[in-house]
Amino acid sequence: MTVETGQSAGSAAGANGARGPARETADKGRTGGTGKGGGRPPGRIRNALSRHWYAWAMVAPVVLVIGLIIGYPLVRGLYLSLTDANEANVERTIGMNHIPATYKSVGLDNFTAILKDQVFWDRLGWTLTWTVACVTVTFALGLGLAVLLNRSFAGRAVYRSLLILPWAVPAFVSVFAWRLLYNEKNGILNKILDGGGIDAVPWLNDPTMAKIAVIAVNVWLGVPFMLVALLGGLQSIPGELYEAAEMDGAGPGQRFRHITLPGLRSVSSTVVLLSTIWTFNMFPVIFLLTRGGPGDSTEILVTYAYRLSFVNSPRDFAGASAWGVLILLILMLFALVYRRALRRQGEVW
Repeated sequence: MTVETGQSAGSAAGANGARGPARETADKGRTGGTGKGGGRPPGRIRNALSRHWYAWAMVAPVVLVIGLIIGYPLVRGLYLSLTDANEANVERTIGMNHIPATYKSVGLDNFTAILKDQVFWDRLGWTLTWTVACVTVTFALGLGLAVLLNRSFAGRAVYRSLLILPWAVPAFVSVFAWRLLYNEKNGILNKILDGGGIDAVPWLNDPTMAKIAVIAVNVWLGVPFMLVALLGGLQSIPGELYEAAEMDGAGPGQRFRHITLPGLRSVSSTVVLLSTIWTFNMFPVIFLLTRGGPGDSTEILVTYAYRLSFVNSPRDFAGASAWGVLILLILMLFALVYRRALRRQGEVW
């Protein structure tokens, strides 16, 4: 019995040893090893396509559509910003006559001219003021309303629905409604002031009041988004933290400062970034409410670029494209700085 077992074990060990090199060679061939008989290792792209081909097939139509809708206009705008294209020298058809394009490349002359023009810096200053004011007030109101609606009280669902309503209404409809409210002669706001013996306020005809008016409308439109996002963040904070802090004697202000604000850091950083980008490019509120007026007191960068391309005569396509590229660069720079600041504070996205 003992001898047979030893012989069997020895035979098995010998067989495994004999088959070892063959197995290793076969494994290398299957895995793309570089040894004798093995093929070249597949690249990362080929490996990803072979493993996730179904996901790539599902994403491909979306990528194609985004490339056509966003990619082509972006590339076209970059190209036009380096030319002197305007309404008089672009390709066009007048009746039966086809006129070819005659514009030419001018390099960075458009950007140099814009940066040397005081108009750009004036528009940039008001755009930054408008953005900071809107985002700050929107965040403060959204956070305050979110804290209130995070508590249990009668009719909470009704209040939530009413506060979200401005977000459900299209922006241009809301702006037209506010334009009627701001009407100096027949607007509801001035009717209320007149009932209290106060003279009518030129909401949209005075530069200072017009700036306050557009900020108020944009805040009214932006609060619902901020409210929903921050309310979701509040509901994700464990209630045990508040209970433990209350048992330790922490007051409402301390609980808010040491639990609520740190718990909302990830959500608030995202909504502040999105709100900043949206407000910086908020074309409907400015254009539909004041048309950049009175004069040019409420003109922001994006509305001025629109004016160059579609309002002024002759239409300056190259100048408008250069303004658009500068707007893109400013927002990219802000996003980069903002992301680095968040990483220093411990955020990982």
